[in-house]
Amino acid sequence: MRDEGTVLFVTGRLAEPSLRRVLEQSAPPFPWDVAVMKITVAALMTTDWIGRFLTVPDGTSRVLIPGLCEGDTAPLAARLGVPVDKGPEDLRELPSSWGRSRLAPYGATDVEILAEINNAPRLTPDAVLELAHYYRESGADIIDIGCTPGVPFPGLAALVTRLGAAGHRVSIDSFDPAEIRTAVRAGAELVLSVHGSNIEVVSHLAGTGARVVAIPDPGEPLDTVEPTLAALERSTVPYLIDPILEPIGHGFTASIERFAEARRRYPDTEMLMGVGNLTELTSADSTGINAVLMAICQELGIRTVLTTEVAPWTRGAVRELDIARRLMHYAVTERTIPKGVDDRLLTTKDASPLSFPEDELRALQATITDPNFRVFADTDGITVLNNQHFIRSRSLQDIFDQLGVSDPSHAFYLGAELARAQLAMQLGKTYRQDGQLSWGYLTPPDEPRRRVRLTQRSGGHDPE
Repeated sequence: MRDEGTVLFVTGRLAEPSLRRVLEQSAPPFPWDVAVMKITVAALMTTDWIGRFLTVPDGTSRVLIPGLCEGDTAPLAARLGVPVDKGPEDLRELPSSWGRSRLAPYGATDVEILAEINNAPRLTPDAVLELAHYYRESGADIIDIGCTPGVPFPGLAALVTRLGAAGHRVSIDSFDPAEIRTAVRAGAELVLSVHGSNIEVVSHLAGTGARVVAIPDPGEPLDTVEPTLAALERSTVPYLIDPILEPIGHGFTASIERFAEARRRYPDTEMLMGVGNLTELTSADSTGINAVLMAICQELGIRTVLTTEVAPWTRGAVRELDIARRLMHYAVTERTIPKGVDDRLLTTKDASPLSFPEDELRALQATITDPNFRVFADTDGITVLNNQHFIRSRSLQDIFDQLGVSDPSHAFYLGAELARAQLAMQLGKTYRQDGQLSWGYLTPPDEPRRRVRLTQRSGGHDPE
């Protein structure tokens, strides 16, 4: 949001007092004004309707309309002659946008994500390609073909070639020298992994351009990676070091220390962390785990991470890492904390759940003249009100019994809204009538024009 010129906030009659109160109390770092349209409920405005009735005063640099308004802002901006943005769905969240507007450019990253397709020999080529497309859309940079020890992989070369033809960068995850050579000849650019047991494959990789991940011998200290590094240096094969992240209960903390020690020993060497070793083997939501591990990678200069999405609780892990690498890059490079910048990794819990004091809701009811039900929820309970009813309770049955609703479509609508309100109350999430609860990056889009259609179906009046 620009600091020069006046920002014009567009609202309806009902929300005007609340909007002015928020603006006055938050003191935005720019001049502002409010345009009150001849409509009661601001969310029922559309961009086309605003364009027909809004007059923009001289000196206006930007127009901000309610977040729930439907329609594209580009035609409206062209019609008004100034930029137009949609604000948050709840006007009380406006102050947080003042800080976001002053952030340095956000979204850069210097970490690449490898997404492993496990047990690839047991999958059809079409299934592997489908998974590869899904991972790439989620943010993966390289598709890692996970081989299965002891399972023949006669179609490996053809699969790597097909993935490359589809635009995918490919790595091979195998200790088998024959599988490694086959995959690299077919176009794989990265090999996971090499240690003392298969070090002879290094001589076959010279001149191929493929990078190699060097790891310590199984169960041995970091020192055992030295012979592998020496062989790679002699063959002039580029490499990364993976000190190996261990699961909790099997040396997790010591393995984190080992990554830090590897960075001290090899300050200029690229490194890889297999974060899936923790997310796949811990029965906890992967979102927070991925965020913390990515923070460790960012601080230690680990520029490659490996993950997969085999365990049900890790579904979406690639996308989580994609978000986390941008958040942690911003936090580390800007020397700030990763808070209030990007909330997409907050899935179960909301960053700032809104509450609705009873006195405010009763003041709102005093301004309402139509019978449409408004639903509000916070951790204290659920409130349903219109021009005649004010019902506040924690019990859905208690609320519904007092509504006196007999129309099936209206009862269905209110039942769905009350169920979502109850979920928000129980989890401490912000509830917005006719809108999805926020689940971070998992939040589905709101249904188009749902608010207007259901208001009319309920027998309410036009908000004009």
